Amino acid sequence: MTYRKKLIEVALPLEAINKASAREKSIRHGHPSTLHLWWARRPLATCRAVLFASLVDDPSEHPEEYPTEKDQEQERDRLFRLIEAMVKWENSNNKELLAKVHAEIFKSTGGNPPPVLDPFAGGGSIPLEAQRLGLEAHASDLNPVAVLINKALIEIPPKFANCPPVNPEAKKSLMAGDWHRAQGLAEDIRHYGKWMRDEAEKRIGHLYPKVTLPKEYGGGEATVIAWLWARTVKCPNPACGAQMPLVSSYWLSKNKGKEAWIEPKVDHTITTPMIRFTVVVGEGGPIDSPKVGRGSQFTCLCCGSVTSEHYVRN
Repeated sequence: MTYRKKLIEVALPLEAINKASAREKSIRHGHPSTLHLWWARRPLATCRAVLFASLVDDPSEHPEEYPTEKDQEQERDRLFRLIEAMVKWENSNNKELLAKVHAEIFKSTGGNPPPVLDPFAGGGSIPLEAQRLGLEAHASDLNPVAVLINKALIEIPPKFANCPPVNPEAKKSLMAGDWHRAQGLAEDIRHYGKWMRDEAEKRIGHLYPKVTLPKEYGGGEATVIAWLWARTVKCPNPACGAQMPLVSSYWLSKNKGKEAWIEPKVDHTITTPMIRFTVVVGEGGPIDSPKVGRGSQFTCLCCGSVTSEHYVRN
């Protein structure tokens, strides 16, 4: 097989690729990063451009079509314009543009492009973009979370491509029209996702009550969406017996201008003292942590007794 130099070995429109890749960080709606956070996720624009440029021949490899350097530069510039267009987020599913991209890849690979294998797929950017470019994609990873992400991105959607939804609401409404790509699957996910959320609210909604928001957060009421949990132990002092939160820091946020922390308050009006917490925002900071030095020693906020490591661990 005769080796032909690829476009990536000669030049790339790096400025356009970098700009599109940087912009992805601010895109939330519809971006795979919203499926699940993953460290070191590769930008889709970069993967798309690199895959394309790795498969498409550089014009210098076809002197019969581009005999002079000027001709080669003009053709290279045309390919650059194609890359600059396809790395834009708005063109991710542009059928006409992707058809041109597919044509260029097929032209350089004799109509038989190689499959793409990413053995350490992580967030799935490379195999996802390989599929977008019309290539056969394979992915693997040791991390089960990465495997699940890739299944959701590149394995399951193609199985239901161009299929209508099957949920009962869609059937009742007799939703007509063509269902392109994974639109039918997305409709089913929205339907059954809402059903699961509603069922969860019925069963555990009482654990997430409404709270009153302070004025600086808009006022009104909002639903609690998460609890911060801390392990507790009973104070070793028999005269106290309070539940001691084993907390090493009271900070919630140290970001400048968004400082927030929890402030413990001891209620001595009941037989067994109880510690309650309030959220404080603004300037200042929390009191010192009840943790004593290194290890598992903590001070009881109610009576001042200090636990031993053996007591906490057992």
